[in-house]
Amino acid sequence: MSRRKKGGEHANHERWLVSYADFITLLFAFFVVLFSSSQVDKRKAGKLAMAMQEAFQQMGIFQAANSRTPMVTADPMPAQNVQLIEDGKGISGRGRLANPMEKMMGPPPPRGQLGNLKKELTAALAPQIKRREVVVKADREGLTISLREIGFYNSGSADLRPASLPAVQEIAQALSTQTNNIRVEGHTDNVPIHNAHFASNWELSTARATGMIRLFITRFNISPTRLSVAGYAEYHPVASNETPEGRAQNRRVDIVVLSSNPQPTDIASK
Repeated sequence: MSRRKKGGEHANHERWLVSYADFITLLFAFFVVLFSSSQVDKRKAGKLAMAMQEAFQQMGIFQAANSRTPMVTADPMPAQNVQLIEDGKGISGRGRLANPMEKMMGPPPPRGQLGNLKKELTAALAPQIKRREVVVKADREGLTISLREIGFYNSGSADLRPASLPAVQEIAQALSTQTNNIRVEGHTDNVPIHNAHFASNWELSTARATGMIRLFITRFNISPTRLSVAGYAEYHPVASNETPEGRAQNRRVDIVVLSSNPQPTDIASK
């Protein structure tokens, strides 16, 4: 029996659609996974932020807010929906969010003897404080009495003005009743200096600080064991050096009454 010869197979020109459909499916699955991962990350970030807030509130650093974001939720919790940790000011005057660490790291109010010393100096130096020649402030190291150049020194000189001696005497008398160690710091602005006495701001700042130390020892009988000196030149400013007012604040001698005294090292026992 003769067999009928098979005709040629019909070519399928639409096979590319199968590969294209597979590619689109995989691409869709890829973006679904990315979306799911982003939602999980937001939820974790929100929980982490809330946990940190709860920890700070338990430590007493921040006051608890009236409302709280739930720690456990079935829906994603974006980090931007977590309540802000405020330090009592919320958003600062310049429009930025208040730093939650500022309250923890800020200067604590002086207590005990340093608190009384601050009140005593504020009263005794009221005229100089009013003229902005002296600033008395508490910081984390203790109490800082800042003597600005405008009221105590001539420009480029390390010699104390005779008219400022009564104010220095008030400070020395108040410090003589304390036992805290004292560090005297010299500071300048960033304007270079070069005269017959000082080659740089380092020499000027150090000379002013050592001159104050010498005065404390020789005239006011403060024990040298309580005293130390430092010259910082222009590298520890308290204001911007871009304006005359800022530079005037940076030219100063700081008398730092330390809140805690370091224990002396017994070299012989080593």
